[in-house]
Amino acid sequence: MHVETLQTLQPGQLLARGVCRHLLGHDFVSIEEFTPEKGKRVDVMALGPKGEIWVIECKSSRADFLSDCKWEGYLDWCDRYFWAVDDSFPTELLPEETGLIIADAYDAQILRMAPENKLPASRRTALIRRIARHAALRLQGLRDPGL
Repeated sequence: MHVETLQTLQPGQLLARGVCRHLLGHDFVSIEEFTPEKGKRVDVMALGPKGEIWVIECKSSRADFLSDCKWEGYLDWCDRYFWAVDDSFPTELLPEETGLIIADAYDAQILRMAPENKLPASRRTALIRRIARHAALRLQGLRDPGL
């Protein structure tokens, strides 16, 4: 079975790892690099114990953030939207109306809670099903990589 080491992960993937670890402590399960619909790929989508859905975009540098012109399209796919950056990131660049997480490869801290914008029930149901299927397919791929 192939397991990535920390040395092989990109900076954004290291941030995502720390975010996912932190969110698990809040009883949120996470899936990285998830596509809620064609043409959109979020860095982390997290599912809470009451069905709440958070999107977290991980930005490893100023240039990485400034080149992201599609983030507002992710707002329709979550109850709360966050940026995850490291402690050297210029956080004044990030929109005030979004959440802020400071992270590294091992943990994270929510510095600013994102405002809640509840998803419509039908979209939440469809999205939870899509997350479940995607997670199951990933697990099956890990267990049987030749499939």
